[in-house]
Amino acid sequence: MKQATPDDLDCIENQLGRTPRDVHAIAYRCPCGKPAVVETEPRLADGTPFPTFYYATCPRLTGAISTLESTGMMAQMNARLSLDAELSGAYAAAHDDYVAARTALGIDVPEIADTSAGGMPTRVKCLHSLVAHSLSAGPDVNPLGDEALAALPQWWLDQPCSASFPVTDK
Repeated sequence: MKQATPDDLDCIENQLGRTPRDVHAIAYRCPCGKPAVVETEPRLADGTPFPTFYYATCPRLTGAISTLESTGMMAQMNARLSLDAELSGAYAAAHDDYVAARTALGIDVPEIADTSAGGMPTRVKCLHSLVAHSLSAGPDVNPLGDEALAALPQWWLDQPCSASFPVTDK
């Protein structure tokens, strides 16, 4: 993890089309070098609890994930979760990893103490969260995030993020 620089925050603002909220660190950089996933503070500056610790910001990445979601992959994953005890256990462990990483920041937010994202630990409801977790935590932590990540195209190759989202002067 790396603290976000002012250039990173400008890039993320360009990616999102809005000012990013409470970025703690850059959790994953796209192969082009630009931020692609950020760690977000578990309590926003306005006091709102925010359980989505790993947040994908790269529009090419999020667009590719949205396309994947439209294929029915989440329904297939949910069906497998209900039948495969080993997969269900590994997915529950991914939930624990997600919560532990957020808790390690030392910011107490009891409202979301055992809440992760993406439907973990019992269902799949958002591949964006699962892929962001896999990219940030590395392989073999979130089995369904890894599976979705493996199904994505190489989103950065056709037109690198650095060419599309230049840092602008404010």
